[in-house]
Amino acid sequence: MNLRLPLLTLVLLTGNWALAQASRLPKPDLANVQYGIHERNVLDVWLADTTKTSPLAIYIHGGGFVSGSKEKLNPKVLQELVEAGISVASINYRFLANAPLPAAHHDALRALQFLRSKAEEWKFDKLKIAAFGGSAGAQLSMWLAFSDEMAKPDATDPIERESSRLHCVATSGGQTTMNIDLWKEWIPGFQKLNYTNEQLYGDITKEERLQRIEAISALSIVSSDDPPIFMTYHMKPDAAIPSNPKKARGWKIHHVILGIKLKEKMDALGVESHVSYPDAESKYESNVAFLKRKLLR
Repeated sequence: MNLRLPLLTLVLLTGNWALAQASRLPKPDLANVQYGIHERNVLDVWLADTTKTSPLAIYIHGGGFVSGSKEKLNPKVLQELVEAGISVASINYRFLANAPLPAAHHDALRALQFLRSKAEEWKFDKLKIAAFGGSAGAQLSMWLAFSDEMAKPDATDPIERESSRLHCVATSGGQTTMNIDLWKEWIPGFQKLNYTNEQLYGDITKEERLQRIEAISALSIVSSDDPPIFMTYHMKPDAAIPSNPKKARGWKIHHVILGIKLKEKMDALGVESHVSYPDAESKYESNVAFLKRKLLR
């Protein structure tokens, strides 16, 4: 499938590990570790401390499910987390060109369970694992956080027996629902995605597609026993649509109303949630501050 789709990657700062130079990530302690059978099923790990157990934060990159890579992890964020005592993993997953959704979701689950299976060897705290990411990476992180337990206790593969539950989740520009009809209702000026249903979900019936959309959308699956979330967006709820068409497209698909709608539901469920956007009061100043508070408390 030839997908000539607009890049939806959340643009992150880049930098150097020790000297804070904007160039590249530091060398991982564990590089290109295979967690599944596809060539994109690889991850990198930076260990906070090899002498004792540490929490783990899993970074999931953005890119509209058509681009991006684990190297998009912000080096400054990585440095802050590791220096605070939190190990970090960054994963790749299959694109739409490889397989339709929810293949990327299944890869994220596999990576999480694989990392949990390595907890003793790599000194991770199994009970203190978080996910974070932007755009498509945020969507995948929320799916992991709000899905019911997906472990298979009787699986022949020991990795599949590992828990899928997260301790917390932090996102930026996240799509809290994949129901495009709701986007049309809530987001100013939104009309359609530059994807076909077949590109996103494969050759399935409308009923199957709607069921799949519900199954991967945070707004549909969140429940009262789910972990806390910190969401950041880069526009005010009443901000005007950017005049530049390219900026307007990204502005719409990462709109803060998506986070506000999820927070409204989580508030009703009694689950901790935070939405940060320009001029809004927030308990946490950044995703890193939230992750440090939750994982190190």
